[in-house]
Amino acid sequence: MEAAQATRKVRLGPSLVKPSERPSATAQTDSRTPERTSTSHDIGCLLGAVLSQAGYGTARPGARRGSAPRLSHRPRGRPRLVPVVSRPSKDDLEAARDRVLPDLLGPGLRIVFCGINPGLWSAATGHHFARPGNRFWPALHDAGLTPRRLDPAEQAELLPLGLGLTNVVPRASARADELTRQEYVDGGAALRAKVERHAPAWLAVLGVTAYRAAFGDRTAQVGEQAVTWGPTRLWVLPNPSGLNAHWSATALAGEFHRLGEAAGVVRPDRAGGVGSATAPGS
Repeated sequence: MEAAQATRKVRLGPSLVKPSERPSATAQTDSRTPERTSTSHDIGCLLGAVLSQAGYGTARPGARRGSAPRLSHRPRGRPRLVPVVSRPSKDDLEAARDRVLPDLLGPGLRIVFCGINPGLWSAATGHHFARPGNRFWPALHDAGLTPRRLDPAEQAELLPLGLGLTNVVPRASARADELTRQEYVDGGAALRAKVERHAPAWLAVLGVTAYRAAFGDRTAQVGEQAVTWGPTRLWVLPNPSGLNAHWSATALAGEFHRLGEAAGVVRPDRAGGVGSATAPGS
């Protein structure tokens, strides 16, 4: 209220001065530049203070158009800054073919989610499950494993939550059917060595077909598996691709939730199951 009144006073400043008290035309001419500079400075400081209290920052000097982070709605606290990732062009996608997408791993993780292999969108942007229409990130949030729906560019925020990311086959392709059977077998062996090195509590393979091909288990079904790799237990999740019509968004999130409960990473406000509560920022 005080800020608004101060702003109003600055704007109406000349009308608040009695005619007899106004400086002469000569005085106005001589002091015009300093007065305007001072007034502009005062207004700038005032508006800056108001915006700062509201939680808004200033743009980075020299930032190119389209490169600044975007503000995402957040009910409490300061606005969340999300990096803007430009849409890859056709040439970008083609150049990303066979590229290897780095894993997101660390010590003491509760769940490592393992995709089949990176798609071209993921390889081009450097972010797992980045293709529009992939339901991994929405399912992760709807299952209560993240406090809000994360953008693929925010994948590093999974590590503090005890979650990691990797793939069975490391090279990128446009479709999973471009991979050979030997790539699945070799990728499965490399994945097991990787898991034994990092020792997460759970490994979740996203896609029962990929699990069967990589580990030679033709009878595997979605859910917890009977085998373990040292201290790591295994779980098979449905493929979150938007092309997987066998699993609805709700059913997919429900399976993620079951794994989260087994791993002890479901947020307390979502312990009742999928749809039991609306988390902040949903």
